[in-house]
Amino acid sequence: MTIKSNIIQYLEFCKYRKELDQKTLKAYKNDLQQYFTYTNTDIPSKNQIEDYITHLHKNYKQKTIKRKIASVKAFYNYLEESEIIAENPFHKIKVKFKESITLPRIIPREEIEQLLNHIYKFLKQSTISAHKYILRDAAVIELFFATGARVYEVSNIKEENINLSTGLIRLMGKGSKERYVQISNPSVLAVLKQYYKENKAAIKNSGFFFVNNRGNRFTEQSIRLMLKKYTNQAGIQRNITPHMFRHSFATYLIEEGVDVSCVKQILGHSSIKTTQIYIHIAARKQAEILKELHPRNKMNIVEVA
Repeated sequence: MTIKSNIIQYLEFCKYRKELDQKTLKAYKNDLQQYFTYTNTDIPSKNQIEDYITHLHKNYKQKTIKRKIASVKAFYNYLEESEIIAENPFHKIKVKFKESITLPRIIPREEIEQLLNHIYKFLKQSTISAHKYILRDAAVIELFFATGARVYEVSNIKEENINLSTGLIRLMGKGSKERYVQISNPSVLAVLKQYYKENKAAIKNSGFFFVNNRGNRFTEQSIRLMLKKYTNQAGIQRNITPHMFRHSFATYLIEEGVDVSCVKQILGHSSIKTTQIYIHIAARKQAEILKELHPRNKMNIVEVA
């Protein structure tokens, strides 16, 4: 049996034992196939592996390079732990990355306000037939900003996973990890209740909380298109995506003094490092506050000429 022939077995291990999602499994498969295609051998030498890593640096961005190398290293770790190979060849390979911080894009508070006000105005002017769908759209957008949930998490909320009496929602995140998020704002909860009331039959029939006009799950792509439609209608030039609400949710909580570990738990991050990037964005707001409101600005001090 060749080393490469263990890929299928490894992916099954990742799917059933590690419970990784389909998107991650597809990325692993592509990364491993690319590695063995490039090296063109079942047991690449140290020089061949180094050459492959150089090839990645020439053609991909840092984030993609890190993932592709991690995919191969994890595969070799599996082979080593399963005693299929004696030693992981990457133990002899030194890979260093210059850590760079790419700040997530957030939505200005005034634009979130502008968007929501537009939707509610549109809702008041809607026909009876369109009312329940516009109500659904308002509920989805409110939920993004209220919970910081990912678009596929919102799209896949089941009816039994949301308690409209308490406002507690069960979300299924990456790797089928579940978490609970509390809807604390009465207005947001009221919109969810009204949406459910007007769409109850379709929701019960599909099993999903958010449904389209055919009574099926309101898909991720449909949600993105819906958001784009209302953003354009509201006259907002920025290209707002569902994930930007997640970034905004985290940033604004930290700006209000919420501990980063608490934000980590709400977002469902596995590592605090992932959440800490929002501290850098919140620091911008801190800088603005200190520039405008620092008491030094009002002091009468004779400065050195």
